[in-house]
Amino acid sequence: MENSLPPGPRMPSVLQTIGWWSRPTAFLERCRARYGRRFTIRLVGQSPFVLLSDPDEIKALFQAAPDVLHPGEGAHILKPVVGPNSVILLDEGPHLEQRKLLLPAFHGEQMQRLSGLMTELAEREVASWPLDEPVALQPQLRRLTLEIILRAVFGLERGARLDTLRELLTEMLAFGDSPVSLLPPAQALLAGRGRFGRFERTGAQADQLIYELIDERRRDGDGADDVLALLLQARHGDGSPMSAEELRDELMTALVAGHETTASQLAWAADRLAREPAVQGRLHDELDAGEDEAYLTATIQEILRHRPVLPNAEPRLVKRPIEIGGIEYEPGVVLFASAYLIHHDPAIYSEPYAFRPERFLEQPPGTYTWIPFGGGRRRCLGASFALLEMKLVLTALLERCTLRSAGVPAVTTRRRGITIRPPRDSMVVLTRRAPTRARAATGAREAAA
Repeated sequence: MENSLPPGPRMPSVLQTIGWWSRPTAFLERCRARYGRRFTIRLVGQSPFVLLSDPDEIKALFQAAPDVLHPGEGAHILKPVVGPNSVILLDEGPHLEQRKLLLPAFHGEQMQRLSGLMTELAEREVASWPLDEPVALQPQLRRLTLEIILRAVFGLERGARLDTLRELLTEMLAFGDSPVSLLPPAQALLAGRGRFGRFERTGAQADQLIYELIDERRRDGDGADDVLALLLQARHGDGSPMSAEELRDELMTALVAGHETTASQLAWAADRLAREPAVQGRLHDELDAGEDEAYLTATIQEILRHRPVLPNAEPRLVKRPIEIGGIEYEPGVVLFASAYLIHHDPAIYSEPYAFRPERFLEQPPGTYTWIPFGGGRRRCLGASFALLEMKLVLTALLERCTLRSAGVPAVTTRRRGITIRPPRDSMVVLTRRAPTRARAATGAREAAA
């Protein structure tokens, strides 16, 4: 099997692991420059990883039969956080059944019902940010997206329980700063000890609070609009409700998939817009006119193309032999669709390293060439949630402020768990915008209503 795989770096797996962790995008680009659109890497304690970035091969990957490729088994490194019942970790029939249970809770119509809460939280948070001085927005955005998840998904109101769970979950997710978070062998070795031991103990405390919340909500049977309320109403094919363990795991999945990812994506957006005054000016004009959101939508699509925080779509473990691009992959290999590489392929996107939202006004994103949310039957269930959240947070920010850079361009990337984020020292300066006549008139009408 080893000899039939695409070529890749020959350096020891330890050095490849260091490159994968410390320079996630630069490492991918060096490999593509030398080996082409498909290559094999080997990380410590992992099966061989094959990264694909040809659209036809990605199409074949996304359309493969569910019994041939197992994305759930491929993503087993997330099990300590999301739990064994997470839709991310299931395959074949169990995955399909769990996905059907979750779909109504993450449908676009349901997301629109949550837009008022998201807007309120975004506007309140943005209003608290300092003006006319350098500020690192990553911590602020991380706090905001966690608040949105806890309120819109978990259904928590402001109070002691929300504060406690926020603290516990923040401590848990900080574990993603350690390479151990991506190395199952190291996790097994450190079980109960050191940083992983603290992560386990914090997780147990968070679980206790989540189970108490589930029991309370199931007992009260309230008519809330949050995601948990809809999951409590969901029924399996035999009519049984989701178990407390299933509910806990899906709530944690929503947290992992929708908190850190969106916060990092918004941090990239702020850093980029602060360096693109023409783009920012056009967004301000569109928001002031209040008639269209086409350019804001295109800008978000370009942010997701330019800096996808999940550089590689959900890994798929080969369970039965499959031929893709003339190569037959045997069981045991893990296949990745590389979002970062396909998004930066000059044969697909002209000037791929330029930030140009207009490209998506000219042509909509392609199914197999724009994959920030993965694709196929495993496309991220929370895509609508993330896109709506990005739109509302950026709207709140741009309506109040003008952004300008306060440092060197954030060209390097840093890994936090499975995501990539800007460097911690990425800073912007926010300047208060004077309300335009159109916005002032709109505000007056809303106040009068």
